[in-house]
Amino acid sequence: MDMTLNDPLLGALLDGRYRVEQRIAVGGMATVYRGTDTRLDRVLALKVMHPGLAGDAGFTERFIREAKAVARLSHPNVVNVFDQGADGTAVFLAMEYVPGRTLRDVLTDRGALSIRAALDVLEPVLAALGAAHRAGLVHRDVKPENVLITDGGMVKVADFGLVRLLSGSAAGPADAAGPADSGSATTPGMIMGTVSYLAPEQIMQTEPTDQRVDVYAAGIVLYELLTGQKPYTAENPMQVIYRHLHESVPAPSLAVPGVPPELDAIVAAATARDPQYRPWDAVELLAALQRVRRALTPEQLDAEPPASTRPTPRFATNEATSVIAAPPPERTSVFAFPPEQQLLTPPRPYNEPTPARAPRRRGNAGGNGSGGGRSRRGLVWGSVLGAVLLVVAVVSYFLSGAVYAAVPSVLGQTQAQAVTTLNGAGLQGRFVQAFSETVPAGQVISTDPGVGARARKSDGVKVTLSRGPERINVPDLTGKPLDQAKQQLTAARLTPGTTSQDYSPSVPQGSVISTSPAAGQPLPVNAPVSLVVSQGPAPVSVPNVVGQPVTQAQSALTGAGFKAALGGDQAYSDTVPAGSVTAQDVTGTAVPGSTVTLTLSKGPQPVVVPNVTGMSESAATNALTAAGFKVKESGLSLLGLLNVSSQSPNAGQSAPRGSTVTIKF
Repeated sequence: MDMTLNDPLLGALLDGRYRVEQRIAVGGMATVYRGTDTRLDRVLALKVMHPGLAGDAGFTERFIREAKAVARLSHPNVVNVFDQGADGTAVFLAMEYVPGRTLRDVLTDRGALSIRAALDVLEPVLAALGAAHRAGLVHRDVKPENVLITDGGMVKVADFGLVRLLSGSAAGPADAAGPADSGSATTPGMIMGTVSYLAPEQIMQTEPTDQRVDVYAAGIVLYELLTGQKPYTAENPMQVIYRHLHESVPAPSLAVPGVPPELDAIVAAATARDPQYRPWDAVELLAALQRVRRALTPEQLDAEPPASTRPTPRFATNEATSVIAAPPPERTSVFAFPPEQQLLTPPRPYNEPTPARAPRRRGNAGGNGSGGGRSRRGLVWGSVLGAVLLVVAVVSYFLSGAVYAAVPSVLGQTQAQAVTTLNGAGLQGRFVQAFSETVPAGQVISTDPGVGARARKSDGVKVTLSRGPERINVPDLTGKPLDQAKQQLTAARLTPGTTSQDYSPSVPQGSVISTSPAAGQPLPVNAPVSLVVSQGPAPVSVPNVVGQPVTQAQSALTGAGFKAALGGDQAYSDTVPAGSVTAQDVTGTAVPGSTVTLTLSKGPQPVVVPNVTGMSESAATNALTAAGFKVKESGLSLLGLLNVSSQSPNAGQSAPRGSTVTIKF
């Protein structure tokens, strides 16, 4: 039965903004849905805490702390958290939606990976964890279920739901969650996490956990990538917990003979039961893993694991069809912390039956005692051999102590402090520098060999000091065409950002006016730079020069930033004198530099003067007015009794419309 049909959140609108559309996964603390941010119209993932936990203030605080913690991280391999909120009983996170599948899905489908593929997955995971560790955050639930692989092959770490803040980190007191774990919200007497990946100190809770619990879990994940199986399996969680506490993780090469010993050593170091023998954090583990990768041949990296490491599907058959049923993923769990004695004593039944003791032999029946003599001689020789071996071991130990020394931790120290620490261990330091986004300038980022590893005293230890964050000055792109500007940004290891447009009187259309941040500003590698591109000069008002003499009109247009041109044709105008402007082709606003074409007036259009001789005064006046002329009378008309005797201009001549015709009586 599909339980999603009864999910009350499907179709809901959380916080009036986030529409819940499809259930993706169900975990130990929350359910993840695909949804849409209706305000920004983008697809995202909604992680909603289970209703049974939402009423628990501790769980709710932990849930909210995830949003705050991940919001502090800016890393391409960490799933972004956009928002956190509550809607009734639904406490939720709005997160980046990562289309693809989990690393657990990959392992279920393929089993063990080639070494190259395993490192290609684990290295970005360690890069993400390293960024968190250097920011003072510990994930505490690293496992394949929390590693997402996009359709394009991008690896991202998700679910910082158990994140804790290291003491002394930049977070304020409100981010800490109680004294039990110096920032952890775990309650004494409870174990929280996924049992297959729990470090011993997480189980025992004898001391505050730090970033090395993530290193331990990453070592378990590496074992699983190389072998296709978990190192510890048992019938119940308590048996797995016991093995974490009392057994070392086996070498991957025991399960897959082709695994190089260097990777066996990496797994052993990362999963050391005593945290002081593990790499200090994910950054140091990543550096060690990359050194191993460089030492391996292409044949070693690309060798396919044996077919025996591939998963065997389990079939559940019914009358209609056969369905492959994969084992369910292991979820984050919260369970009661048992008494310490129960953790130290193996639970029964265990994986293998306890071997029965052989009965004690009291002598050889019917023998003459010679067997006992041989036993005594063997005991003597065994004692002698043991003593010799002991002497050799002691001598070798002291000789190795003269040649080798364990590398002490100098991470975060200045060069002077590191020199003192290394000299105290009988080692010399060879100092190099590298950029770091998280380690302040002048402090140690890493050592080679890593912390706890044996180093030859004569060789020294390579110590990498931080140069601080690498910053790239924004190049001056003013006046560069847009395509050329983008190429220059990419070449400078910056990212072309958003592009907007604006007017510019000096920058040609299509070229860059300015950048944000401005030229010369320092930015991290691959940081975005926004570009403002010119649309050319802004339009301005065109002067109205109609009616003006041509020279005056040309001066007015030139002064406003335009070009003036005379049209080839002229036009008659009853109102504009000849030689003045009667029309212009551009009005309103235009781009400066545009050409305005002027039409000059030829004055009023000539009209043929009608013949009004012999007409009465009123008739003559009406005829001339209708033809467009003004009328002037000369002489006396004797109250209209006389007719027109002559006119000037004469009838049939042409005269400008509006000119005066004189009539005489």
